[in-house]
Amino acid sequence: MPVDTKLYDILGVSPNASDSELKKAYRKLAKEYHPDKNPNAGDKFKEISFAYEILSNKEKRGIYDRYGQKGLQEGAREGGFGEDIFSHIFGGGLFGGGGRRRARRGEDTIHPLKVTLEDLYNGKDTKLQMTKNVICAQCNGNGGKSGKVQTCSDCNGRGIKVTLRQLGPGLVQQLQTTCPECHGEGETIKEKDRCPKCKGKKVIKETKILEVHIDRGMRHEQKITFHGEGDQTPGLEAGDVIIILQQKEHEIFQRHGDDLVMEHKVKLCEALCGFKLVVKHLDGRQLLITHPPGQIIEPGCVRGVVGEGMPHQKRAFDKGNLFIKFTIEFPKDHEISGNNLKTLESLLPPRSKLPKLSQDHEEVDLVEIDPQSSSNYYGHEDSDDEHERGGPGVQCATN
Repeated sequence: MPVDTKLYDILGVSPNASDSELKKAYRKLAKEYHPDKNPNAGDKFKEISFAYEILSNKEKRGIYDRYGQKGLQEGAREGGFGEDIFSHIFGGGLFGGGGRRRARRGEDTIHPLKVTLEDLYNGKDTKLQMTKNVICAQCNGNGGKSGKVQTCSDCNGRGIKVTLRQLGPGLVQQLQTTCPECHGEGETIKEKDRCPKCKGKKVIKETKILEVHIDRGMRHEQKITFHGEGDQTPGLEAGDVIIILQQKEHEIFQRHGDDLVMEHKVKLCEALCGFKLVVKHLDGRQLLITHPPGQIIEPGCVRGVVGEGMPHQKRAFDKGNLFIKFTIEFPKDHEISGNNLKTLESLLPPRSKLPKLSQDHEEVDLVEIDPQSSSNYYGHEDSDDEHERGGPGVQCATN
């Protein structure tokens, strides 16, 4: 025998009713109380629909038979079957438990924290001041004097009002709105009975200092969680405060995983003859990087320094690599004199030999041209209309 028979009573069937008997009873009642035929029976129609939704589902019916409304409430909270809008029609819990139904845990508070790449390389401890809601100690979160808190008569403690709107024959829209009388609280307190400290709000504002520890090697958008430090609400477990690290852009380095990347421009002489480079690292150290003569730096090439990248968060003494992408600064036009050019040419590999020229070859000059000034650059072509018209400035010959 089921521990609770209220759903069966709503449909007018016995607890041993078969699926076909349930469907037959539901169709009969739904036809009788449907808003199209009986506009004033909206609440009754909701009860019938909800009862059939539970009892027509084998799993939900089994939970209801064994545990009653409490089993359904726990099943919905744990995600066994989602919270349905019809669960609100019975006042708070399923079938009227006094007070509106809520989630068991409050929302998390998300707070972005700006950090530098130096902070993520070296680690840092910082303090963060936050204001949050805490339960009023004077009224213990009741909002007023004991026994003076009343269930809202407009929404029966649900905090919401459900209305049906007929869109057409056989078509009904269900609307859910916050109760205007209790502002979604499900309870009302007379002005004279409200707590003088929280003014009936049940919570007060409190400032708290959180000490945030940033480990070496942490990353952009990594989260640091403070469990239970979120806003407090009566009847709910406090949510968490989640700090999300937001790395500022660095003027020299870019981070790729545990590696660091930077760009550096060298003169042509350095690219050919070697150079020394001083890099100030994120911890203040100066790295003297030497590139020996004879090893040519080509435009766009990348060289690396092993072990000078970012530290690994869980193994702080293990580091990625530092990569340097090189660009080359060439001399300006006519900066090198003619004699020096000849000397330079004698030191460099010889020029490429020209192929044999035909007698009718043409000699042209190579000059600077803005590529975007050319009409056919990047595939730009004259429109079809211009081709059809013979192009601008072209006239057809006439006899």
